[in-house]
Amino acid sequence: MGRRRGLIGRSGTSGLRVRALAVALALAPASALAQNSSSPSGRPGFIAAVSQWFSEQAGNIASTFKDAGKAVENFGTKAEDTARTTVEGAKGAADAVVRLPRARVVSGHQKCQIAPNGAPDCLAAATALCAANGFGSGSSLDMTTAEVCPPAVYLAGRTSGPGCTTETFVSRALCQ
Repeated sequence: MGRRRGLIGRSGTSGLRVRALAVALALAPASALAQNSSSPSGRPGFIAAVSQWFSEQAGNIASTFKDAGKAVENFGTKAEDTARTTVEGAKGAADAVVRLPRARVVSGHQKCQIAPNGAPDCLAAATALCAANGFGSGSSLDMTTAEVCPPAVYLAGRTSGPGCTTETFVSRALCQ
């Protein structure tokens, strides 16, 4: 039929040129790898740098997994300590509940006396409130504070002023 045409031109040597170009392209990556492993300046080439980066990342990931494993181990230890503390707290609460049947909450209105330092002494008032209800001792649970003024202050239309004092009362006490 006719003469075949080459890829580059019409001459017969064009096929040879194409083959030579293909061989050169095939050998180029091998020479590039050789050049990239180390450059003339002594610095690593691109391929070596990428390989080193992957190695570092693998080390970082391994370190992260080790740290996570240690954290899980520490979590187990802390959970054990928390459980032990919770058990001890539950025992203490159970002991307090056992003592509760002997304790009662009573309501009343007992005035707290003023202590030498000027603060209200409500311990004595709670004990007095409990004694009035047939118990030996007690401690205050709820207190009420009120400002007590002479009638002249209220008649003048004021709510506080000279002559007014603050009084504290025990309104609920835990008695034993």
